[in-house]
Amino acid sequence: MTALQKKPGSQVAHLTAADIETLGRELDAIRQSVIDSRGERDAAYIRRVIDVQRKLELSGRVILLASKLPPAWFLGTACLAAAKILDNMEIGHNVLHGQWDWMRDPKIHSTTWDWDHASPPEQWKRAHNVTHHTYTNILGKDNDLGYGIMRVDEDQPWTPRYLVQPLWNFINACIFEYGIAMYDLDLGEHLRDKRKLSPEMRGRLKQTLTKVRKQVVKDYVAHPVLSGPSWRSTLTANLTANLVRNVWSHSVIMCGHFPEGVETFEQNALDENETKGEWYLRQMLGSANISGSKAMHLMSGNLSHQIEHHLFPDLPSNRYREIAPRIQALFERYGLTYHAAPFPKQVASAWHKVLRLSLPNGWLEETTLSNAPRQVRKLFRKRAPQPVEAQASFRPAALIAASM
Repeated sequence: MTALQKKPGSQVAHLTAADIETLGRELDAIRQSVIDSRGERDAAYIRRVIDVQRKLELSGRVILLASKLPPAWFLGTACLAAAKILDNMEIGHNVLHGQWDWMRDPKIHSTTWDWDHASPPEQWKRAHNVTHHTYTNILGKDNDLGYGIMRVDEDQPWTPRYLVQPLWNFINACIFEYGIAMYDLDLGEHLRDKRKLSPEMRGRLKQTLTKVRKQVVKDYVAHPVLSGPSWRSTLTANLTANLVRNVWSHSVIMCGHFPEGVETFEQNALDENETKGEWYLRQMLGSANISGSKAMHLMSGNLSHQIEHHLFPDLPSNRYREIAPRIQALFERYGLTYHAAPFPKQVASAWHKVLRLSLPNGWLEETTLSNAPRQVRKLFRKRAPQPVEAQASFRPAALIAASM
């Protein structure tokens, strides 16, 4: 039996191998249409966003010099929090994906960009661009699912330690930039296995600690000291801005892969012959969108279009909103569910899932019917030999390599 034979109850049971490859070609055509049309309008967009972000940050830090005054504290904190969110979400995340490398601008390039974040860009790109985008939602491979500290699927054996995962998730949200830095280091895996740190690991740890020190000095030493008599209120303003940024980023990212109805896959999901069409299909089944306004899309770094981002991680983020109707039409034409909902609903669904999976199976029911039945997870199994023309393997790492 091949991996793509029909399975009763699966939302892809009606698709044949030929259907999936045709779907892949249609998605390739959408991607190419964006590549062929990107130009000055897109370049102007990212330069404008960077300009706004820098002005917001400068304004926030200047206003906070008078942070003893409550109006100055609130306004300065709001400007600084917005600047940090833009820096991490719409700018940093997308520049480091190589979405703007085609501009050939050394100031806005994945190889030179730094960001207001505790994780060094090189380590983030390795963990996110390659690992997460290659092994999307594969249990044991993609640690973005629960960041290695949470139970994220009913098939994972339950143990009492998972009872505290809602608390761990809340703490992770509050210190998210530092949690990401530890995750990018694979620090938890080394500590669990009690492995000695290799010279390479020591070098990566030193790089991270240097980046963390830079962030701490900037926000919690230099800026408060410059505020003189207002140093205490400036310190609390910086703490608040970072907390707002962390909780917002964590919430947006949770909405992309964790709400009820988003599928996870077994480790054998990625066999040696996974085709590009199958990789596309895995991204479609394993991602969810946030519906909302242009402001919502901007402040989420356009990860509100997580489906489109996972299909085309290297396309300019401002184009996701434009192609979303075409992607949704493909979902409908192929009989798939386009998983999208407003931000409050997606956040509530994701947190409910965190709570539900902290308990033994069956103790707490799903809030909604799953859009992708659980049989889907077993869709991609090791196949019997196929004809030569069907064996072309696909690795998204090759697509992303330019940003490394």
